[in-house]
Amino acid sequence: METYAKNKFLALWKHFFNNAELPLTFQYTDAPSLSEIVTPGSEPPCLIAALVRARAGYPMTFEEKSVGCAGGKHYLGFNPNLAPHFEHFLSTGLPGRVEAERYKKTPEIVRRTIQQWPSFTAPTRYITFKRWDILEETDFPEVVVFFAEPDVLSGLFTLAGFDETMPEPTRAPFGSGCSTIVTYPYLEAQSERPRCVLGMFDVSARPYVPANTLSFAVPMAKFETMVENMGQSFLVEKPWAAVQQRIK
Repeated sequence: METYAKNKFLALWKHFFNNAELPLTFQYTDAPSLSEIVTPGSEPPCLIAALVRARAGYPMTFEEKSVGCAGGKHYLGFNPNLAPHFEHFLSTGLPGRVEAERYKKTPEIVRRTIQQWPSFTAPTRYITFKRWDILEETDFPEVVVFFAEPDVLSGLFTLAGFDETMPEPTRAPFGSGCSTIVTYPYLEAQSERPRCVLGMFDVSARPYVPANTLSFAVPMAKFETMVENMGQSFLVEKPWAAVQQRIK
C-alpha cells in the first residue's frame, strides 16, 4: 500500500465522515508477521467477535487452526466442508444432537440454498486483517471492510453507485457475518464489475458488533474508484453536510 494512497483516504475520510470508525482490510498471505498469528483458543470462536481487537487497531493473522468456528474455516476458504448436519443446524435442529438456529424453515430449504452458495479455496495459508491506518507499504489489501452506522452507510452506499449504471452496485446476500465480509466481497473482487457487500445481518453475529452497526465490504479496485470520486460527488453538497453533522 503506497503511503500516499493510504494518507489520501485518511484525509478524505476525516473531511467527509468526521471521526467515524476506520475500516479494516484483509489480504491473503504466505508471509505474515509471526507475532500477529492468532494462536488456537486465544480468541473467541466467532471470527466477528475475534475481530473486535483488529477493529481497535491490532493486526491479526489467522490460519485454519486459528479459527474456532467450523463455519469460519469454511467461509475464509480454509476448509471446503461445512459442519456435519449443517442443514439441520441452520433450520430445525436434531433433538439431542444438533441445536437449531431456525434461520431457514426446513433442512431441505437449507440443502437447496447451499447449492447456490459461492465458495472458494484460500489462495494462501494465512489471512491478515489490519485497520487502514496501520497498513504498511508491504501490504496489498484485497478488500476494505467498514463497520458503520446508518448515516455512514448511506454515504458509502451512495458513493458506490456514483459512477455505476447497474441498479444494484451493492448487494446484501443471506449469509454468516464472516461470509459477508470475506467470502462474498473476495469473490466480487474477481469480477469485471465488482459490487460492494452489505452485511452483518447474521443474528448470531450481531452480539459482537455495536447496535445500529452493519458491515460494508468493498473490493479494493472498487474502493480505489470510490476514493477518487469522493471530492466530486454528493459529499461536497449541502444534503450531505446536514447528515455529516450527525456523524461523531
